[in-house]
Amino acid sequence: MAEIKVPELAESITEGTIAQWLKQQGDLVRKGEYIVELETDKVNVEIISDYDGILTELLAAEGDTVKVGEAIAIVGEKADSKTEVELPNASAEKQQNEKEYSVDKQDHSAADDGSQGRLIASPAARKLAREKGISLSQVSSHDPLGRVRKQDVESYTPNQQTPATNRTETAASSVAAINGDSRIERIKMSRRRQTIANRLVEVQQTAAMLTTFNEVDMTAVMELRKKWKDRFYEENDVRLGFMSFFTKAVVAALKKTPYLNAEIQGDEFILKKFYDIGVAVAADEGLVVPVIRDADRKNFAEIERDINELAEKARSNKLSLKDLQGGTFTITNGGVFGSLLSTPILNGPQVGILGMHTIQLRPIAIDKERMENRPMMYIALSYDHRIVDGKEAVTFLKLIKQLMEDPESLLLQG
Repeated sequence: MAEIKVPELAESITEGTIAQWLKQQGDLVRKGEYIVELETDKVNVEIISDYDGILTELLAAEGDTVKVGEAIAIVGEKADSKTEVELPNASAEKQQNEKEYSVDKQDHSAADDGSQGRLIASPAARKLAREKGISLSQVSSHDPLGRVRKQDVESYTPNQQTPATNRTETAASSVAAINGDSRIERIKMSRRRQTIANRLVEVQQTAAMLTTFNEVDMTAVMELRKKWKDRFYEENDVRLGFMSFFTKAVVAALKKTPYLNAEIQGDEFILKKFYDIGVAVAADEGLVVPVIRDADRKNFAEIERDINELAEKARSNKLSLKDLQGGTFTITNGGVFGSLLSTPILNGPQVGILGMHTIQLRPIAIDKERMENRPMMYIALSYDHRIVDGKEAVTFLKLIKQLMEDPESLLLQG
């Protein structure tokens, strides 16, 4: 018998939430095989078994919070293939199942063999059914052994009919009984969403956050991009977007305003002489900020490749902790969703974040006599006033504006 424990994940992560058991009690597991998915504050990680054998006991259910070093499962010695595996605590499990999920004999139709059996369900299925107010007797099982799994509960619909029940109550009525209103759906926040919420509130409570604005005439960037985008793609196999221009401009501006590339630790300012730029990406589980490492040493094509790779990993939930740690400054682009203006919230412990917005044609005075419609973008800088003064913040945005309106000068940045 051996314990499966939550391994060391990262210096700043001490606990996680069981997102999904990839193996169930009674399953055969092999050394190096993934058995559980753990959701942490930043990413989901899969934990492997260090042993061969039978997964005899799950010590935590899906949704439970577990700490680093805590035992979450028991693996017993591999049984002979001809021998039936007797799971420990089987009688206790049986009593628990019968207590919580036994089905009334008059409501439970007999199985094909004529026996009156009780429902067998995984811990995750039982937990999810309780949260949704669903009777497990209404859920069809797709498991060869007839066990109800989490995915069976997730795919359940109120009009689903099963051989195990004649009941007329539905999940909707159960929810209504709990909430008092069938129009209300109660959804548990994921661990990542809870973390995002807590950190955003924490930043607003601890930082002296202020936002300043400017606007950029995007004419020159758009013309330069139009001129070179086909050749750029042919030579680099990646498309030339606006984000690489802004990343290069941010690096150049940070070199002129170093306190925006810093953080506060106690009574000290930590000035960073490297430029790891975070790029906010909207993923299904919430906003994540993967990091472009050493952005000052990369050309436009390398930055575009990094952005595409990180965005794809974020969308497919394959970001590693390394992808998210150690950023020095963040760029967020609400313009892709149509945002005209916003005040971005700091990504602590960073002290600055640049917000990009949608490009919109607006009439601009060229001189005293002429007006032209130009593609304009509002940009916003939120900063921690404890370390960054207004003069430095305004200077930063002016530098971004100048560089973006003269994009060929960005080529001099490396």
